[in-house]
Amino acid sequence: MDINFYLNLIEREKKETFDKFSKMLIEYNKKYNLTSICDENGIKIKHFLDSIIGEKFFAKGANVIEIGSGGGFPSIPLKIIRDDLKFTLVESTGKKCEYLKAVVDNFNFDCVQVLNIRAEDGGKNVIHREKYDAVCARAVARLNTLCEYCMPFIKVGGRFIAYKGDAKEEIEEAKNAIKVLGGKILCVEEIELPFEAGKRNIIVIEKIKNTPSLYPRGNGKERKKPL
Repeated sequence: MDINFYLNLIEREKKETFDKFSKMLIEYNKKYNLTSICDENGIKIKHFLDSIIGEKFFAKGANVIEIGSGGGFPSIPLKIIRDDLKFTLVESTGKKCEYLKAVVDNFNFDCVQVLNIRAEDGGKNVIHREKYDAVCARAVARLNTLCEYCMPFIKVGGRFIAYKGDAKEEIEEAKNAIKVLGGKILCVEEIELPFEAGKRNIIVIEKIKNTPSLYPRGNGKERKKPL
């Protein structure tokens, strides 16, 4: 992976847009506590670069749902560099949804909607269940729990793209959940962020069969008793 290519997008080709988003994140963070990373360089590397390094795993024109959008990562940076992607941002906290809607409006993004719902409710809803080409999530829960939140949204043949830190232990822990929910691991990309910002894993799980109707279980069972 050419890290310099992605840094160039942030620092040159799309600099004005990323700078605008950075200022908006910092401003809204004062009210909504969106991130503990508040310095411009930290935002650039640990949020923006960390988000866009996975863009190659999203098919052209993919209809993507993001679970636990929070500050809008990886969705908003991905949308900035890949306007072909369509996004549904799922966030259970109302104030964070207000922020996300403000970002979408401010940048006049096409094909981006914000839903103030819980993932376990959305995954049971026929409007959303197994309707998406891809689902992504970053810093939401351990992988076994996260799979139960995310896999029900994906069409058979689609992908779950999980953004993680060093996740070897979590990947091993999640093997049963992945199998039960209808997936298989396609690949795991290991990345070292520059300036000693840490190691990242992007885990790509392919949906090979329908998720059983039992899942997601709801009532907090995904976290209390992960598969």
